[in-house]
Amino acid sequence: MPRIPAATPSEISRLARCCAVFVPGDPARTGRVAFWDPEGDAPPGVASGTVADLTVVVPGEEGVEAVTVPAVLLPVASALPVLTRARAVADGHRAAVFWGTAAVHALQLAARGLLLPGLSEGDHDAWRAGPLRAEDVERLRRIAAAMPPEAHATPLGDRELSGEALRLPDPERLLRAFVDAVADALPRSPAASLVTGGPAYAAREPQRVPDYRAWAADVAAGHDAGVRLSLRIEVPGLEAAEQDQEGLAFRAVPQVHSVSEPGLVADASAVWTGAQRAFGPRARMDALLALRRAARAWPPLTPLLSATVPDAVELADDEITDLLTDGARALGAAGVDVHWPKALARKLTARAVVGPPDEESGPGRTMADRPSFLSADALLAFNWAFALGDQRLTRAELDRLAEANRPVVRLRDQWVLVDPREVHRARAQQDRKVTPIDALGAALTGSTEVDGRLVDVEPTGWLASLRERLADPEAQEPVGQPAGLSATLRDYQRRGLGWLARMTSLGLGCCLADDMGLGKTVTLIALHLHRQTEPSAAGPTLVVCPTSLMGNWQREIEKFAPGTPVRRFHGPRRDLDALADGEFVLTTYGTMRLDAGRLAEVSWGMVVADEAQ
Repeated sequence: MPRIPAATPSEISRLARCCAVFVPGDPARTGRVAFWDPEGDAPPGVASGTVADLTVVVPGEEGVEAVTVPAVLLPVASALPVLTRARAVADGHRAAVFWGTAAVHALQLAARGLLLPGLSEGDHDAWRAGPLRAEDVERLRRIAAAMPPEAHATPLGDRELSGEALRLPDPERLLRAFVDAVADALPRSPAASLVTGGPAYAAREPQRVPDYRAWAADVAAGHDAGVRLSLRIEVPGLEAAEQDQEGLAFRAVPQVHSVSEPGLVADASAVWTGAQRAFGPRARMDALLALRRAARAWPPLTPLLSATVPDAVELADDEITDLLTDGARALGAAGVDVHWPKALARKLTARAVVGPPDEESGPGRTMADRPSFLSADALLAFNWAFALGDQRLTRAELDRLAEANRPVVRLRDQWVLVDPREVHRARAQQDRKVTPIDALGAALTGSTEVDGRLVDVEPTGWLASLRERLADPEAQEPVGQPAGLSATLRDYQRRGLGWLARMTSLGLGCCLADDMGLGKTVTLIALHLHRQTEPSAAGPTLVVCPTSLMGNWQREIEKFAPGTPVRRFHGPRRDLDALADGEFVLTTYGTMRLDAGRLAEVSWGMVVADEAQ
């Protein structure tokens, strides 16, 4: 698949100052974004674009008139970076800025996985954005309402039109066509055919597949209904119950929502019996199709399909427990929200707490007191913390949750909805130990995987302090050139030295991967000299390298750090006697393996692995 050339920054800046309009195509991905200069000048040429004449509607002496202007037309995929950046151009044209906003919204929908396969009017394969929730539809309407006239200034029709007959595209319909064009263009990557099994819905070139029409209609029937479903979970007698959880029962009541009028909501039973007519004549059929999709996503809803009136379905405890996690995700993917009773608190959250044991995090402990990240003995504590809202639960309350045999527990004068499986897992994981490397990874990413599930992580003690320092862009202080260095570091070397000094001061290793010939060796020598000025970091440096590089290391040290002792720990007479703090020790990988015991007896200030690959 040929790569589409991207517009250069200067081209993007010039195009952002042009008027932009979307020209739909069949299939959607073949649509183009046209850029034209409102002053009548030729727009900038772009490698991925096509220069052509474009008919647009502009103000004339008597109202509006259709004129032909030169324009550059970009494929949707090529236009996206231009449009999204147009919003940041100070004097960007308001039409380009508008389509930039539309592009961001279209990208957000695609990022959420809202893509549906279908067929275009010409029987071509086409993705489109969907299924859209009511709030998505409402946001599209708000964006369309803000469309400036220039953003849809291409008249409808193929013939020469008089001023009286000029008709412009409907803003909302044109915006939806653009959003679908983005959805149709994005999934067509080189690897897409591995998922689709063929060129249809994967190749950029239009694929005519009329045999897919019935299948596409079935997909549309499930997703394009005028209504959507939600589930309202009811627990009769919940507010009156004080401690007796055994008498509580659960049921799910399907609710019907109008897609066009988000505020219109009714129980499915009211739609079935005709008591709620505001949804229109197709509401019952649309709701039934949505209910079938919901039951396929979550089978406990299946009894509703055979009911004369799908008013409610009773749910067992294990079904409620499933609805807290996997069931809710499956229904959410089918466009079905789950609403729980207000009297039933769902604010119970769990996170992993990782950090040094209590005895290592008391007052007076500093970053320098932390263990080495490479030490197998320096294990950190891993525990679970549950909170109800912003109040952390005690160990006794956690035990009470774990001992509960139902998904509702009375806690702190309120009923709490809880997944017993999660609490049991958490209690079984209490008082675990993890290595500093694993703990640091969890602290930096904010999450870790436990039993196949991703959970949030809260670092404590010096681990929390370390994370804050690493995440703070202002924490890196510039490092001056060491006084003992007989060389002048370039700017990039000084930045590298500062980064190396910061990482090593935090007890972390790092990889200096500058290209060959850019002075990595002298940067490492500068780091060695810099660390000797800090009593807590001073110490001998061990350099492990191939035999062929030992001579180069020694010459570089003698040249750039004159007076710094250097010895080779290599050959039959190698020794480590009377090792000085600021000394360099050069050895090979083979010698390191043979004499690992002797080398391990030294408290090295730093270990450098050269050509470690």
